[in-house]
Amino acid sequence: MSFFDEADEPPRTESRSPSRSSTRRRSTGSGGSGSGRGSRRRPPSRPPQQSIRTRRGIALLALVIAIVVIAVAVNSCEGSANKSALQNYADSVYSIIGDSNATSKALFAVLAKAGSTDASATGQSVAQASSSADNQLKRAKRLSVPGAAQGAQSHLVHALQERLDGLTNLASEIQPALGAQHQEAVKQITGDMALFLASDVEYKQYAVKQLVSALHSANIAVGGDNGTPINGGQFLPSIDWLKESFVGAELGVSVSSGSSGSGSSGPVTGLHGDGLNSVSYNGTTLSDGASITANPPPTFTLSVTDQGNFTETNVLCKVEVVGTSISGTKVIPSIAKGQTTTCAVTLRSSPPVGSYTIKAMVEKVPGEKDLTNNSQGIAVVFK
Repeated sequence: MSFFDEADEPPRTESRSPSRSSTRRRSTGSGGSGSGRGSRRRPPSRPPQQSIRTRRGIALLALVIAIVVIAVAVNSCEGSANKSALQNYADSVYSIIGDSNATSKALFAVLAKAGSTDASATGQSVAQASSSADNQLKRAKRLSVPGAAQGAQSHLVHALQERLDGLTNLASEIQPALGAQHQEAVKQITGDMALFLASDVEYKQYAVKQLVSALHSANIAVGGDNGTPINGGQFLPSIDWLKESFVGAELGVSVSSGSSGSGSSGPVTGLHGDGLNSVSYNGTTLSDGASITANPPPTFTLSVTDQGNFTETNVLCKVEVVGTSISGTKVIPSIAKGQTTTCAVTLRSSPPVGSYTIKAMVEKVPGEKDLTNNSQGIAVVFK
């Protein structure tokens, strides 16, 4: 072989790019095992409509449940807030009425001692009671009132306003009632007592009932050991205060009634008068040197006879401990001519221990001229 002769080269394998058709077949063929022939891929199947509707229903139900839960939670919070507001309101009313009742107690204690107390001091005490009533009314008007208690609030404020009005009037009338010209003032004070009675009706029959109804509607227990307390009591201690004769007796002054204005059922002209027969203590007629227990305040029984020709009304009996401010009064509603009756007079406070003179008397009635037998003085020893 010649140096210039070349060896035969191995045959060159020509790389052929796959045809477009075969490429398309491979790209669409199945990648799995099997025959070499490619298979077409199917398009993904859509979920059935029933499945879609089920999923949507579940989502809607979850949304509804969430809304209900939220609504219940909000309603529970509102209900709890309403209960708390009602309870707070009821507690405030309880406190205000408690203070009003205390004002009443202090007022009527002062009036019961008015006959043996300086008129100016009594007037100051009544003015203080009026000031207290004004403060109580202002507190009531400032209360935060739940919607369910609006009706009760209206009646509460009106009741407290009536009490204030009565006390304001009373403050201007009490000193005249304790003076010489007391008849008209006592009449006006008796009218003020009617305002106090009206306030009790307004509070107890309307304010309390509507407040209790509101509390029950909110499922709040009322009264008892664990319930919300409701303050009862009343401002006017007794309907006796609606009688002029009773008011006069409590104030220690004599008043008359009837068209004649004389305290007598008959004409003023003619023989009028009452006589004090005796004074007794614990069933024993008193005489000088008698021993009397000072505490509790003693009660003396006066025997009185109508010695005139007419029936006398609103006859005032009085017992006082001479040298002190201690006394007591009582009114005999009516004594027929010639009749003898008794009048039990209790001192308004206990007298001091020691020797004193008590003066028992039956005050003159209009038309009475002879007063020689209207009173008795007895020396006693209080122990």
